[in-house]
Amino acid sequence: MTSKLEQRETPQANGAVVAGDCLASLEPLEFLGPDGTGVEVVVLESRANAKGVREEDALLENGSQSNESDDTSTDRGPEPTSPLKETSFSIGLQVLFPFLLAGFGTVAAGMVLDIVQHWDVFKYVTEVFILVPALLGLKGNLEMTLASRLSTAANIGQMDTPKELWKMITGNMALIQVQATVVGFLASIAAVVFGWIPDGHFSMTHAVLLCASSVATAFIASLVLGMIMIGVIIGSRKMGINPDNVATPIAASLGDLITLALLSGISWGLYKELESKAYVNPLVCAFFISLLPIWVIIARRNSATREVLYSGWEPVIIAMAISSIGGLILDRTVSDPNFAGMAVFTPVINGVGGNLVAVQASRISTYLHMSGVPGDSPGTAPRKCPSPCSTFFSSDVNSRSARVLFLLVVPGHLVFLYTIHSMQGGHTTLTLIFIMFYMTAALLQVLILLYIADWMVHWMWGRHLDPDNFSIPYLTALGDLIGTGLLALSFHVLWLIGDRDSDVGD
Repeated sequence: MTSKLEQRETPQANGAVVAGDCLASLEPLEFLGPDGTGVEVVVLESRANAKGVREEDALLENGSQSNESDDTSTDRGPEPTSPLKETSFSIGLQVLFPFLLAGFGTVAAGMVLDIVQHWDVFKYVTEVFILVPALLGLKGNLEMTLASRLSTAANIGQMDTPKELWKMITGNMALIQVQATVVGFLASIAAVVFGWIPDGHFSMTHAVLLCASSVATAFIASLVLGMIMIGVIIGSRKMGINPDNVATPIAASLGDLITLALLSGISWGLYKELESKAYVNPLVCAFFISLLPIWVIIARRNSATREVLYSGWEPVIIAMAISSIGGLILDRTVSDPNFAGMAVFTPVINGVGGNLVAVQASRISTYLHMSGVPGDSPGTAPRKCPSPCSTFFSSDVNSRSARVLFLLVVPGHLVFLYTIHSMQGGHTTLTLIFIMFYMTAALLQVLILLYIADWMVHWMWGRHLDPDNFSIPYLTALGDLIGTGLLALSFHVLWLIGDRDSDVGD
């Protein structure tokens, strides 16, 4: 009786509640008979189920609306998780300090080049100038690629345990030593060829000097910078900073200065030994080349670097050749006394452009890696030919970072130009027309590089190539070539229009 009474009371209570929620729920009550207890239960259950479905639909609808609002804010499909959900302010804040640090490093490198261009080795072995962009570009090709590769590994959790961390360190350090030695040797050959073709003069002693200087510089610089990169990436992860934003600029901040200082010191020392100890140069070259088998064995045993050891040569070698063309432009321009002041600005404009585009390429690559493996189609399909509007003006997170990086060009270069002027570097007075030409060249260089990066990284991803290993060498080499070419063109135009106030040829 009690259960029967409860069954009779329950539908009335529920009916009242349901009637308050939805008037349509009153209609089934008219068909209930006095003895239809079983019918009442069935109707109640159907009502509860219907109400539950309506509640679930409402929840799903609210959830879809919240998801749609999230997607609308980024204009992307499945957005990767942290650390790429960043505002323009946070991106700029994280990039600003490493960017300025890298810029001051390139300023210091420019000051060094402005001084050493008057040394005997640079006067009588002018092919050393061809090595400057090639080796500085090699630093960008190897160290920035290493930084991008390790940043991606850290962001996707491949360096969380001590075993994985040690595996990544040993394999990558051995890999960049192999690449630095081989590409340093090839860069010396390119310098000899590019120096021999215009003049028709070949010197074996100078060729061996270039080989020893290039290989030794590339090896030592890569060893030092590689260790710094590993420390920066580990430290940034512990501090909660995205390594993509800081690793590549810090690599460049010390890279240009260390590489140029090593090249100048080593080539000067070996040049002094030519007269009395001519055997020193071939011995130095042979020593570093003899270490190659050791680094090859270590890199081959590591699964993280085995594939790059076999397939990663094309970008660094082609990039070296592209940078060497920029070196040929620098050699022909600086050798003219009218344009000697260009030497101090070349590492700055090349370094800033390379640093900014390396940050962007590393960020896009990490974004794609969070969506799958090379060749997969992420939330947005890889773009074969993006429009400039989608690269710079969309609500996409990578477009946002491109705008931030582009906006850093003018204030950054103004700071660097003022620093050079305060230290009385170069042979150029900062006039308004000179600053206008210089800024135009710098903005055009970075604009082209950021657009190419957006296309190249997605294109390589669609061709099953890892952008961390392939994109940055091409981009930094193009930065050297475009920057050196635009800067040389600016100096020539300034000279032709007779901007004597800038003392370009003084």
